[in-house]
Amino acid sequence: MKDLSIRAAVCREFGAPLALETLVLSPPRAGEVRVKIHACAICHSDLTYMDGGWGGSGPMVFGHEAAGTVESVGDGVLDARPGDAVLATLLRSCGRCPECEAGAGFLCAAPFDIDANPRLRDASGRPVFAGLRTGAFAEFAVVDASQVVRIPKMDWRAASLLSCGVLTGFGAVARTARVAALSSVAVAGCGGVGLNCIQAAALLGARPVAAIDLSDAKLAAARTLGASHAINAEKEDAKAAALALTGGRGFDYVFVAAGSGRLTSAAQEWVARGGALVLAGMPPDGDLAALDATALAHGGRRILGSKMGSSRLRTDVPKLADLYLRGKLKLDEMISGAYPLEKINDAVANSRGGAALRNVVVF
Repeated sequence: MKDLSIRAAVCREFGAPLALETLVLSPPRAGEVRVKIHACAICHSDLTYMDGGWGGSGPMVFGHEAAGTVESVGDGVLDARPGDAVLATLLRSCGRCPECEAGAGFLCAAPFDIDANPRLRDASGRPVFAGLRTGAFAEFAVVDASQVVRIPKMDWRAASLLSCGVLTGFGAVARTARVAALSSVAVAGCGGVGLNCIQAAALLGARPVAAIDLSDAKLAAARTLGASHAINAEKEDAKAAALALTGGRGFDYVFVAAGSGRLTSAAQEWVARGGALVLAGMPPDGDLAALDATALAHGGRRILGSKMGSSRLRTDVPKLADLYLRGKLKLDEMISGAYPLEKINDAVANSRGGAALRNVVVF
């Protein structure tokens, strides 16, 4: 296998526009897979990282909600073959650490050589890092084999959404919280993660399912995806409106799907006694929330962190893809726009505007 010359959108400086550059991508080493990217959605996590919210150093290639075709594999790879249609995700597991051994591979924090020695380099030979472990705002990406999972034939743009936003939101409801039918659910933040919290809650039979956001457009989308009620927190008292839906009791589950400490502080007041506050959004480093310890303890309330929806790729992705192909899971409705790689800064700017649900870069 040989090096590839590829085009990629490079972040040279946090907060600056992305630059379209020609990079050199190494072939996959043992246990790695090289994927030809067909579509990569823009997630809010990409924006947070691009703005320096999680530290690190450049240059970097972001993009982690990706779908494509396996181009080549390194030694020892058994679960992927050239020509396979796959998702490329940020979820990576070593299979040997305590978290992996306990079945929580989504929490694996083992070091990987692919991070210390990036497979990308620029024209000067300088290493270029893969932001969020994937680097899929590019024609090709090399990832660990644990990061890819085969998918059935489906629209590439819809498939890309499964890689993060759908896994995170759906999994937060179905896996982390294990919401039962007739439970009451509120979802604060109706971006990609929140809308999939809503889809999952509705499919599992929760009632009511309240969507809370500042955008009427996103609340309208939430309605189409299963929300029974919509609350615009900019136009009404969110706490009063939310509690009114449960007769003042509060919700069995409140999902904070936007990365915000302030929103987390507010949302705890909507949780019923014995209920759970589920943190599915990822805020920037240092964004703190103030919690009422007495209310938590006295009310038997729980706080659940949900990393990527506690997802198990090889179990969850086929089920989600099947739901989509059977018309049960809505993905096409969440695609706001499709952009070529040359227009990625327009796609990013549109995503920052707040109205877009998911913009997708297509190759």
